[in-house]
Formats: sequence, structure tokens, C-alpha cells
Amino acid sequence: MSVQTFTPQAFHRQAHDALGNPQIRSNFRRAMDGLMDKRRSVFSEWDVETLRELGANIRLRALSRLPDLLEQLEANCQANGIRVHWASDGDEACRIVREICQAREAKSVIKGKSMVSEEMHLNAHLEEAGIEALESDLGEYLVQLNEQTPSHIIMPAIHLNTDEISDILHDKTGTERTRDVDAMTAAARAQLRERFMAADVGISGVNFAVAETGTLCLVENEGNGRMTTTVPPVHIAVTGIEKVVERLRDVPPLYALLTRSATGQPVTTYFNMISGPRRADEHDGPEEVHLVLVDNGRSAIYQDDELLDTLRCIRCGACMNHCPVYTRVGGHTYGTTYPGPIGKILMPHLMGLEATRDLPSASSLCGACGEVCPVKIPIPDLLVRLRKESVGEGRGNVPGAGVKRNRKEVFAWKSWQWLATHPGAWRAGTGMAGKLRGLAPSTLRPWTDYRTVPKPASTTLHALVKRHRQDHDTTGESES
Repeated sequence: MSVQTFTPQAFHRQAHDALGNPQIRSNFRRAMDGLMDKRRSVFSEWDVETLRELGANIRLRALSRLPDLLEQLEANCQANGIRVHWASDGDEACRIVREICQAREAKSVIKGKSMVSEEMHLNAHLEEAGIEALESDLGEYLVQLNEQTPSHIIMPAIHLNTDEISDILHDKTGTERTRDVDAMTAAARAQLRERFMAADVGISGVNFAVAETGTLCLVENEGNGRMTTTVPPVHIAVTGIEKVVERLRDVPPLYALLTRSATGQPVTTYFNMISGPRRADEHDGPEEVHLVLVDNGRSAIYQDDELLDTLRCIRCGACMNHCPVYTRVGGHTYGTTYPGPIGKILMPHLMGLEATRDLPSASSLCGACGEVCPVKIPIPDLLVRLRKESVGEGRGNVPGAGVKRNRKEVFAWKSWQWLATHPGAWRAGTGMAGKLRGLAPSTLRPWTDYRTVPKPASTTLHALVKRHRQDHDTTGESES
């Protein structure tokens, strides 16, 4: 299977290619329809809006006290025996992880699913240092074998169908080709099991970090997260600083929202609560637990009272599952770690608007993402805000603000504004435009790529109304 490199700068070309690929459209359409149906069904007997309001308030309360809660989390984690590290960006986070591995003379790392580690490009960094990093989540394992990146934050291999997965396992691991899903899962499990036992370090993400108790919560279905965090002698958890919650009792409502919104499940198979390394009287667990708190642009988002809402996200993927753009072009089209609606409001902060200039506009603003978000992030409003930032009409505090500002376009709109507020000039201008309509260009790219070229009317509406009145007055006089 050929491997393609995707970048956010090539979004339009990649979207065009994806729309022309019937296999991609079929894979995503089938998967997204199923996820939407499951979410609808599992919430059918719940007061969804009340639960969403509760989830939003929990996240907003945590964010309102974020600096204090992070310090409280650090203190309680350290009291539990967890070593806490702070990373200002992805490079520093990678360096911290590498140094922990090197201190243990680690040669191999087994990883649970972690979008922050994808954001950091941790695997590549470790491999450059001579440390093998193997993904243990089945979806992540498949995309790693295929030298790809995840196309969804919850289901990394959702872009692959059964035949494609069978080919990957056969070509990369020698597994016999089959369409039996259980057989393929068993083969992957057998391949990974011995790697858990041999790994020097286990790395995981964090779904919720509880400041009150210094507890790291990990949500999963496959058991690989539990193996990753208990079998190797060292466990490193990496997470964005926004994942902290204030109290342990805040977790159940968010957990209920997360599982139902993500996969349509009342609960996941496993819910892990990690509160420290193995104690003297315990039989399993790691000798060391490390927590790496990653900023990587989140503090800058936190300074903006509107864009702050981006940090509410609990990484459920519901906005992707319901987005009419994502469901047709897939996650790789965006060329970013976080695709879909959440990626369109998060990645401009992490990568800058220069690299992601087309993402905020890759939306119909239908509002579906905001309607299903379990913590009520106003994604459409934030997309509009980022569009303003890209053309230099916002507050200017997003990296690359003004990158799409075009002097000719600004002049055109300023001229339009002046004409629209000066009636005499407007009448003269529209009249002249009608007389010269034959000189109008035949194309106005990219406007006319999907639209008919607009041409001024030969006669203005005012002139038509005036003529109609004159004709009516003349007819009335002749009748009298």
C-alpha cells in the first residue's frame, strides 16, 4: 500500500484527491454513520442537554483555576510518588522523555494511545536516539506498520477497511491474509504481548488528571493501556496542561459524556486510575511513574477569553463524526495531528496560521460540531474568530494573524463600503457597471470554480422601479 505525505498547506489539493477516491469516501461514510447512530441511541434515555451543561461547567471551572490546579496536581502527584516534569513545548517534552529512558538505559518503549505524543512527534524523536517505540493500541499499531499517522483521535485506523488491514498485517508481519476480524485481532495481540513483557518503558496519555488526589485517569477498551502502565518497570504519562480537573467527583460526568460521545458506549472496557508507582506490599505496577505536563501553545490560548474555550475539549471525536467536511475527506486530508473541527480551532495555535491558513475556512459553519460537543465548545464561533484573525480583523494574538490579508481585497471592500454609504456615487457607479457589463471577466477564480460568473444587470432595480411607476402613471392618465 502506497504511503502519502499530507500537510495542512496542501489542504485543497488533498481534499480534492480524497473526494475523488471512492474507497476513502465509502470507508468514512460507513464508519461515521455507525458512530452517529450509536451516539444517538446511547443518549436516547438521558437528559443530554443537562449533562452537557454539567460537563461544560466542570471544564470551565477547572480552566478558571488552571494555574492553581496544576500546582495542586503537582504537589499531590509528588506526594503519591509520581515525578512531575514541565515542558514548554513539544521539543522539551521529547527531551524529558528521552532523558528518562536513557537514565534507565532503555532500548525499547511500548506506547498506549496518546494524541499529545503524536503532537510531539515523540516516536520519531526516540528512534533518532536509538530507542524503539512501538504503538500498542491496535489502530495506532496498524497505522505505524503502514507508516501513516492517525486519521481520527479516537479510532486511528478508521480510514482502513478489512481488506486493507489484512494486507498491512500480511506485508509487515507475515500474518496470513484473512477477512476474519477476530483472527486479525488475535494475531496482532500475539505480536504485541511479548513486546509488553520486553519493554523497558511504557508511555501513555492521560484523559483526566485529578488535582484533588493526584490521580491520572486513563480510558480505554483494549487493555493495552493497563499493560503499558503496569508491566514495564517505568511508566511515563504525557498530557496537555488543560487535562486537569479539580475534584475526583468531576470525573464520572465527563467519563459518561466521553464514552457516549466517542463510541456510543455507556462505559469503556477499562478505566484506569493511576496514583503512584508500585508500593512495597504490591505485586505489580511500575517502579517509577513520571508525569510530563506539556504546554506547547496552550498558555497562549488560555490568555484569550474567547479562544480559551478550545481547551475544554475532552478528545471524544464527536465533532469529527458529525462534520460534513471530515466525513467526506477523512482525517489525513487536514495534514495535522488533530483533524476535523477541533483541529481547525486548535492547530492554528500549535502550528500558526501561516501553515494552517485554509483550515478555519474548511467548514460550512452548519453548526453540527457545536451541537454535539459534550462540553459545549462553540466551535463555529471560534472558526469565525480565526477567520477574522487570518485576514487581520481580530485581536492579532494568534500566531500568523493577518496571513490572508490581501491589499486588493481590502481596497475593494473599502471602496464598496464607501459607495454603499454615498447614494449619488452608488447610483452613478451601478449605472456605469450596467453599461459596461460586456467587459466583465468570464472567470473569477476561485469564485467561479463552482459558481456562475456574476454580471451587473443591464438596468438597475431603481431604474426599473422608476420606469414602472412612469408607465403606471401614464396608463392612469390615459384611462382618465
